[in-house]
Amino acid sequence: MSSQAGRNSGLLDSVRRVGATLVEIVHTRLELLVTELEEERMHIARALWLAAIGGFFLAVSTLLVVVFVVALFWDSYRLLAVGVLACSFGAAGFLLLIALRNLIAERKRLFAQSLAELRSDREHLSR
Repeated sequence: MSSQAGRNSGLLDSVRRVGATLVEIVHTRLELLVTELEEERMHIARALWLAAIGGFFLAVSTLLVVVFVVALFWDSYRLLAVGVLACSFGAAGFLLLIALRNLIAERKRLFAQSLAELRSDREHLSR
């Protein structure tokens, strides 16, 4: 009987160790997931901040260039200058929107590292 009790306690210890290992794996994966989420949040915040500041300075610069060009051609070709500038800015805006669409389409998958780790864990556990 003592060997039966020893097997049961050994079995329970093994089950406890497996359970503890699974809890550690889940904990590690959740920490990785939270880290990736925090990195993504910081990346987005930094990108928005830089875009806002850059957009402000580009808008002021663009306005000053337009005023300069129109003032330069005021006496002889003011309508042509305004038309060329309007077409140029329209084309630049269109190209930038296409570039933005391509950038969004090429974005890497969110939580890619966590999903890869979970896939690896599943493969190891299924052996």
